[in-house]
Amino acid sequence: MFESGQNWELFGYDMRNVGRHWLAAWRDCLWSYDSPVRRRLDEPVLLHSPGSEQGYHAGEPCPVPATDCTAVLLPDELVLSRRLQLPLAVEAELDSVVALEVGARSPFEADDTVSGWRVVARTDQELDLLMVIASKSAVMTYVAQQYGSHDAGAQEVWAEIDGSMLVVEGFGEGRRAALYRRRLGRVSMMIGLAFALLLLIVASAAGFKKLELSQVQEMATRIQSEAATASGHRATLGQANETISVINELAARYPNPHRELARLTNLLGNDAYVERFSMQGLEIDLRGRAVNAAVMMQRLSEQPDYIKVTAASPIRRIPNTNQEQYHLKITLGSAQDA
Repeated sequence: MFESGQNWELFGYDMRNVGRHWLAAWRDCLWSYDSPVRRRLDEPVLLHSPGSEQGYHAGEPCPVPATDCTAVLLPDELVLSRRLQLPLAVEAELDSVVALEVGARSPFEADDTVSGWRVVARTDQELDLLMVIASKSAVMTYVAQQYGSHDAGAQEVWAEIDGSMLVVEGFGEGRRAALYRRRLGRVSMMIGLAFALLLLIVASAAGFKKLELSQVQEMATRIQSEAATASGHRATLGQANETISVINELAARYPNPHRELARLTNLLGNDAYVERFSMQGLEIDLRGRAVNAAVMMQRLSEQPDYIKVTAASPIRRIPNTNQEQYHLKITLGSAQDA
């Protein structure tokens, strides 16, 4: 709920950040180098490094491609790298946070500073981010000496940090971004056309369904008249089911004592007999004699149909006999289980 004095908070969440978070989510979905969309639509890049060439697509190595997008790999001595652990709450403001960090960490003049960053891992609490800083003039001097290029926009500039490739912004990455934007537009147009076609199909289906509806309404009127008799039979059947339910409930509460007596006869065997048997609902009161009443009681307790078997009074030995007097209370589960 909105709290007094905090009119922009809902359940402790600042609603003023919703727009920024929404835009950040779309930015990551479409423009992040780890985006699944960009992995499919991004232009491959031919990366040049001293003595070798390697193809890359969406930041991952691939066979050397036929592409107009090229990049050069900077040596480690030309870049300053830093690993940042940032709270997840700043995800919507990553560009601003990184810009402040670059401004604070760069030893170069502001107009000579170029940088790049990439999120390499994330948890529920924080983002793990790699950042590189370089001097634009030093980079262009290196590119001119090694590759004979004096145009900053002729190629991209990359740096490898801890096995991850980072794009140093401010060079030729705009060409690849334009190609990706063009492909993204074509895909969006195709999705829009597919959606329009789907709407047309739905509208056509709705027209046919409207024609069928009149037929169904006529059929429903006829069925309703025929269903009146069936409703009467159903009501009668419902009353019969209620009667059966009541009978079943009574049978569950008051099982057949003859069946229970026959069951006890089989369970007690020849070394015990019953002097008195009474049954009230699911409770059986049993008195009698047995050669070993404790063993007999244990045998009865092991029966799954008997929930509880307890001694109503202590078992005692009958003088001058080899028998014991017992008095047991037995609780049944239900008539269906009995």
